[in-house]
Formats: sequence, C-alpha cells, structure tokens
Amino acid sequence: MPTMPLSLTVIILTFDEELHLERCLASIAPLGARVVVVDSGSHDRTQEIARAAGAEVFEHPFLNQAAQFNWALENTDTRSDWIMRLDADEVLEPELVDEILSKLPRMPADVAGINLKRRHVFLGRWIRHGGRYPVTLLRIWRRGQGRVEDRWMDEHVIVQGGRTETFDKDFSDWNLKDLTFFIDKHNKYATREAVEIINQRHGLFARDTGMSAESASRQAAFKRWAKESVYNRLPFWLGPFGYFMMRMSVQGGFLDGREGLIYHFLQGFWYRFLVGAKVLEFERELVGADGPAAKRAMLRDLTGLKI
Repeated sequence: MPTMPLSLTVIILTFDEELHLERCLASIAPLGARVVVVDSGSHDRTQEIARAAGAEVFEHPFLNQAAQFNWALENTDTRSDWIMRLDADEVLEPELVDEILSKLPRMPADVAGINLKRRHVFLGRWIRHGGRYPVTLLRIWRRGQGRVEDRWMDEHVIVQGGRTETFDKDFSDWNLKDLTFFIDKHNKYATREAVEIINQRHGLFARDTGMSAESASRQAAFKRWAKESVYNRLPFWLGPFGYFMMRMSVQGGFLDGREGLIYHFLQGFWYRFLVGAKVLEFERELVGADGPAAKRAMLRDLTGLKI
C-alpha cells in the first residue's frame, strides 16, 4: 500500500528541559511533522536545542498546563490536519511512529481523536503493574475538534464532532531527573489537585466538565468519575491506604520490584495522602472566609496560584 502524506503538528510545552528535549525530538523526527515548542522562559539550552532540531519556538508566560496548551492552539498558526500533544520527557516508541505513519493519514472522516497507550518508566524500570499500564490518553486530534480541559490539575484533551480510535503501540513517559525533582513536582501537583477538589465542593470558579467516554478515552473518563464521585468522598486517610493496597496486591504492583515499590508508594500513597492533607488544611482556612470571592482570595494566598 503506498504511503500517504501525514499532515501533523506536534506541540510540546517546555521549561528547562535540556535533559529531555533532544531525545523527545529525535523520537518524533521520522514523522516529518511540524514541531512547535512553547517555552515559558527556560534558563538552560531548551530553546537552542529546539531550534537546532528544526522546531518553531514560541515563548509565553506559564499559568498552568491547560492555559498554556490552549494558548498554543490559538496562537501558533497551526494549519495541519492533525495535532499531537507531547511532553518533553516523553518519547514515541518506533513501533508507534510506524503505526501513526500508516494509519493516521487514512483515518475515516468521522474519527476526531486518537488515544495512545502510555508506559511509565521510573528509575529506569518500566512500571507494568499496579494499574499503571497501559494508561490510555487522547493525544492526537483533528484540528478544530479538540482542546485541553480548563482545569488546574489532571487536564485532558477532549474532542467533539466525531468518535475516537485507540492505536495499539506505546509512547513512554520517561523522566530522567532524580527523586528530589519527582517529590517537588508532586508536591506542586498536590496543591493544584487540592484546589480542584475544593472547587468541586464549593463552586468557587467555573469547572470544565466536558470529559466523557466519547470525548476522551474511556479509561480516563472512568478514572475521573471514580475519583470525583467515589474517592474524593472518602476520609482523606482511608482513600490513600486502600488505593495503595489495591495497586500493590489486586493490580500486582508487587511484581514491579524495588523500583515499583518506591513508585507505587510515592505516587499511589504519599501523593494521594498529601492531596487529602492539603484539602483538609485549605478547608480549615476557608472557614473564616465569607463568600466565594473571599475564599478565592484566600486560596490564592495559600497556594500562590492565580485563581
């Protein structure tokens, strides 16, 4: 079957990503796609590496992932048929590159989005168990039919006007930085997720509720429902313990070895416990605030986020 041309733009958000970016760009080079890097003021060689690889570099102040990516969609003159979201510490496996090249140009017109399967590599080990593989995420969509949810945390791409397909091969989330970076990053994530939970409970600002099994991956939609409708209603100390035990036993996390134990404990227990503790802290502080505006102002002071 003859090869059909691929009309694709890959958008990558960056900040001080010189450790990862060259590897990421090399993995997508066989696609022959237009590459857009939106940088939020890196202090290292990130922009230099991007330009050397032929990427178009834009700079824009960072508020959160959703706002930054949607800015990119609206301001980087993207005219390709398809758009892909990729993080700088992610790489496309060669088998997925081949699958994209062979399948994407031939997608039926009623397909609006493509789900990809993510594998997570932690301390050099592929985490295959504990419910962490595959994580199925909508990462490719037709221009004009997708956007990133307007949320502070756990934002997903959602599509409209068509159905989704899921490709078979993987991409890898493989951050090369150390545990100190991992812990610092997840501490910041915990603050953002706690804000989302507080907003869910108090309605302090608009919530993006557009995700469904039709607009994103079924897995992502189910996880969102389970988190917001079940998990977030549990006592903050019970949820993390039960979740960690489920990942380690029922979902076989113990098979991931020492690296898996560290990962499942930090990401499946410590992080979830930290989110719950921050929610408890914020709730106590908000007791003294009168009305949504005062509560939003207090959250801004507590978190440093521009809520």
